[in-house]
Amino acid sequence: MRALPVGDRALLVEVSTDEEAQALHADLLRRRAEGSLSVREIVPAARTVLLDGLEDPSRLAAQLAGTRLASVPPPVADVVEIAVRYDGPDLADVAEIWGVSPEEVARIHAAADFRVAFCGFAPGFGYLTGLPARYGVPRRATPRTAVPAGSVGLAGPYTGVYPRSSPGGWQLIGTTDAVLWDHARVPAALLSPGTPVRFVPVDS
Repeated sequence: MRALPVGDRALLVEVSTDEEAQALHADLLRRRAEGSLSVREIVPAARTVLLDGLEDPSRLAAQLAGTRLASVPPPVADVVEIAVRYDGPDLADVAEIWGVSPEEVARIHAAADFRVAFCGFAPGFGYLTGLPARYGVPRRATPRTAVPAGSVGLAGPYTGVYPRSSPGGWQLIGTTDAVLWDHARVPAALLSPGTPVRFVPVDS
């Protein structure tokens, strides 16, 4: 674990894996909730966690240097269920990569317990972990110029749902009508780091 100063009031903490980043994020949230850590924002990414609004960044950096991370704790939030039609244009390609039928791709994906590791790319877009490592898939060789909102995609170890139409190179295996980002909702994002997620198959 390495803590790097960012300006006068922030730290960027680097770890080795996304699992360590999720565990650190959960530990820092716990510390803030119990009052032992004063920080304005805690923002996880793939292998980093940014802490902004610290009183004494150097002191916290020294404390973190001796921290041993436990495994990712069980989620405390309610599971967000996302209804999905497994009808994506890359479903057959993913099935070939996995060595199974398209129907089995849907079964495997829907059986996984996902968790939002971090958010980014677009407002409301969550990077979800939960599939075993053997089901990682490469991004498309040629990204699409426009991926429809609600597309459920895979890339590397992650699953994600496009909250709006945008370019993208993920392998699309399904679609959902779930609204990932809504300005009129509090909070606007359906998914936030640490949220448990389950995909529920529905008929087209």
